[in-house]
Amino acid sequence: MSEGHTNSWYAATANFQKRFPPLRGSASSDVCIVGGGYTGLSAAIHLRKRGYSVTLLEAHRLGWGASGRNGGHVGTGQRADQESLEKLVGREQAKNLWELGLEGVATVCELIDEFAIDCELKTGNLHTACTRKAAEELREEAAHLQTDYSYEHIRYVDSDELTTMTSAQGFHGALLDTGARHLHPLNYCLGLARAAEALGVVMHEDSRVTHYDENTRVKVHTSQGQVHCEHLLLACNGYLGKLESRVAGQIMPINNYVVATEPLDEDLARRLIRNDSSMSDSRFVINYWKLSADKRLLFGGGESYTSRFPKDIPAFVRPYMLSIYPELENSRIDYGWGGTLAITLNRMPALGHVSPRILYAHGYSGHGVPIATLAGKLLAECISGTAERFDVMASVPTPKFPGGTLLRWPGLVVGMLYYSLRDRLG
Repeated sequence: MSEGHTNSWYAATANFQKRFPPLRGSASSDVCIVGGGYTGLSAAIHLRKRGYSVTLLEAHRLGWGASGRNGGHVGTGQRADQESLEKLVGREQAKNLWELGLEGVATVCELIDEFAIDCELKTGNLHTACTRKAAEELREEAAHLQTDYSYEHIRYVDSDELTTMTSAQGFHGALLDTGARHLHPLNYCLGLARAAEALGVVMHEDSRVTHYDENTRVKVHTSQGQVHCEHLLLACNGYLGKLESRVAGQIMPINNYVVATEPLDEDLARRLIRNDSSMSDSRFVINYWKLSADKRLLFGGGESYTSRFPKDIPAFVRPYMLSIYPELENSRIDYGWGGTLAITLNRMPALGHVSPRILYAHGYSGHGVPIATLAGKLLAECISGTAERFDVMASVPTPKFPGGTLLRWPGLVVGMLYYSLRDRLG
């Protein structure tokens, strides 16, 4: 039996604690999914709605990875900004990607509504500028989205107005996006699991996939069983490991950290974030934060690039938090936890085929709540024979890290040290 969920505020307030048995013996289904996070569960739900039989295998517990540990932001668009996408794939394709990004947010909201998932869904994100140059870039981005994308839910907030919306220090302006959402990420994931179970998805926890064979069908192996299937979906993201070497070089697993303060009094909570939106900043090594339903500040900051987490995560994250909210100097931190996500070189997710029967989606680069949910939906469409929308995402270039999985780590560390220094110097 694997370990349970990490000791986070999310796990302490989880709604759905059912355990699913490990796979034992031989099973058969139309589709086997490896990974019990947003991608895998969304794919399972959408496949069952189309009539496919589905077996889902999770190495630990459903929502054990990044889907149960992240900041809970449900941002619009893609992780890469539209100007970058226009340069990468052209204006028309960039607009298609923008619309798919909006659909990702809408799909999250629709699933929450359809399956009555209790996950603290709230509205709005305030993205702050750490420098005057970044503020001007955000002003231009707002105008670009309003004019060229007809997006009416975003506006630029100048530094004077920003002081009325948050006591956060060190910022020169912001984008307010009322089309964005935020939520309790683990309860959202576990709500998807409950929905998948109700639809008839067969799910197995503590069932790490060791390898698979592909002949006339695909045979997926765990230490205690096998699944025979027509299609295999790899939904492992930062936990892909050595399972599929042909696409592992597209992604780099990194660790990110979050703390939860003690519950704050109402006046202090509203000074931190007046309208209860989520917040983030323009640093390359991004900080992100929001208030929980019980008025804790959930603050994410700091990264590391090895398999080991800091011994004292609250002490690691606390300086990032206090640089923005010095008034929390005497506030207790009740929880601190870390998680592993997968980034790509261009911060766009990698979707595609390993073979006609084996598909994958990973590399959400910190934008996983909406895009991983959408990716599951697109994977289901592709298997059912409607690949056009899947192909829009799959056609985005996703270069492998130089040196593949062997040399990607030292190259990333050098690059991140450069960007961290640039953040500090402004």
